[in-house]
Amino acid sequence: KPFAAVLHELADSAYFRRTVLVASAHNMPVESYPWRFSSVISVGSHEEPDPFTFFYNPSPPVEFFGRGVNVEVAWLGGRSAAVSGNSFATPHLAGICALVLAKHPELTPFQLKSVLYLTATNVGGGT
Repeated sequence: KPFAAVLHELADSAYFRRTVLVASAHNMPVESYPWRFSSVISVGSHEEPDPFTFFYNPSPPVEFFGRGVNVEVAWLGGRSAAVSGNSFATPHLAGICALVLAKHPELTPFQLKSVLYLTATNVGGGT
């Protein structure tokens, strides 16, 4: 089987075993995986500074956008660096998923996606 097909099968298997996969969308317009699979929560980045601000994207393939611009990360020699990109937004969404699942461990991945949608800043979580 081609690599993408095997990866898709693994992602779907995890989904049906109630395992949540959160993956960064590619920063460039190329075919890449596993973020494009419906069994995976796909994440792009936005510029808002609040790590708990996230947005639902009504135009797939990216489902959610998390904080991913000028994110401070640990760097060499005990220093830090400000970095940007979808890869740095993904941990924010994964953390939000972990917080929701800590309070509601019975949720399936589908239900978790529904909670994320309903609490996204641009849907139900905004003021």
